[in-house]
Amino acid sequence: MTSLDIPSTMKALVKKVESKSYSYSTVPVVQPGDGEVLIKVDCVSICGSDIALYKWDNVARLIATVPFIPGHECAGTVVKCGPGANIPVGTKVGVENHFFCGECFQCQYEDGAICSNMGQYGHGKKTQHGGCSEYSVVPAKYLYSLTRDLDAEQIAMLEPLGVAHNAIEKLGVKGKEVLVIGCGPVGLMAQASAKALGAKKVLAVDIEDKKLKLATKLGADIVINSLNQDLKESVMKHTNGVGMDCVCECSGASSMVNSSFSLLRKGGHIGLVGLPKQPLHVENVLQDIVFKALTLKTVHGRLIFHTWKETEGLVADGKIDVKAIISHRFPMSQFEEAFEVLMSGQACKIVLNPTL
Repeated sequence: MTSLDIPSTMKALVKKVESKSYSYSTVPVVQPGDGEVLIKVDCVSICGSDIALYKWDNVARLIATVPFIPGHECAGTVVKCGPGANIPVGTKVGVENHFFCGECFQCQYEDGAICSNMGQYGHGKKTQHGGCSEYSVVPAKYLYSLTRDLDAEQIAMLEPLGVAHNAIEKLGVKGKEVLVIGCGPVGLMAQASAKALGAKKVLAVDIEDKKLKLATKLGADIVINSLNQDLKESVMKHTNGVGMDCVCECSGASSMVNSSFSLLRKGGHIGLVGLPKQPLHVENVLQDIVFKALTLKTVHGRLIFHTWKETEGLVADGKIDVKAIISHRFPMSQFEEAFEVLMSGQACKIVLNPTL
C-alpha cells in the first residue's frame, strides 16, 4: 500500500460522550507525526476489561477520558511512517498497549511495564487511539515487529497471552505441578503457557464444565469443577497432603483468591493475575502465608518486549494454540451484538474485523 492508497476517512468505534456504548462513525485517518506509525488494523479482539469502558461505569471514569477509540488487543500492518519512525512499510506488528513514559523511576531502573505514568492504548488513557478502527496511529516505540509467520488473529492474541505467560514465567513452573484457577481466556492461556514452559502437571479449576472441556485441549491434565467438588480436598488428595508447587489465580473472584493460599505447599509460589473487585481476607494468615515461606508474584501486562518475543516463538512453533480460545468472530459494524455476547458469558474470546 502506498500513501496514495490510504483513504482520508475510515470507520471506527468512538466513545464520544460519557455514556453507554460507542458510535460507529466515519472519522478522519490521522497522519503519523514525529516518531509515529500509521497501521492498517487487521484484527482486534475484545475482552472482559472492555466491558467497563462499553458500559462507562465507575471503573471507566477513573481511567479513561472521552473521546477515544477502544480496542487494546490488535494486530496491524505498517502503511506509513512519520519523521523519525523507521519500521518498514508492510511489517506485521502487534501493539504494546501499555504506553510507558520512559522517564519515571520504574521506566529508568526497572521495567516500563509497571510505569508510574502509563498511558493505555484503546482505554482512553493518555491517547485517543485504539484498535477498533480501520487505521490507527501508534508511536513506533510501542510496536512489536513480528519476526515469525503469524496470522492477524494470532498476533492480536499475543497481548492477552503475554499477561498469562508473564505470570507463569515468574512462577518458574518447569518440572513443577501447577494449579490454574479460572478458565477464562487468560486462565486458559496460563495453562497452555505452563505446559509449554515445562510444567510437570497442570490442574485447572472452574465452575463451568464447558470451560473445563476447553482447558483439556489447552494443556490441563486434570480438571476440577469447584462447584461440585471440594477444591482443597481435591488438591490435597492429588498431592498426598503436601499442596501445590505453584498456583496461578486467574479468576479474580475474591473468595477464590482468599482460599488459594491454603492450596500451596510450604515454599510454594503463587501468582495473582485475576482482578478482584472486593477486599481480600485470608482466614489463617500464619498457617497459610507466614509459616509457609511462600513467594507471591503479581503482574501488570507483559515484560516489554521480552514477553512478545517469547510468546511469538511459542505460537509460531505450535506449542500454544491461541486460536483455540476464539469463540466468536464479528464484523466491527456488529459491535453491539458482539458486546451482548461478551456480557452474556457465552463467549470465550471475541475478535472483530474492522473492515466489515
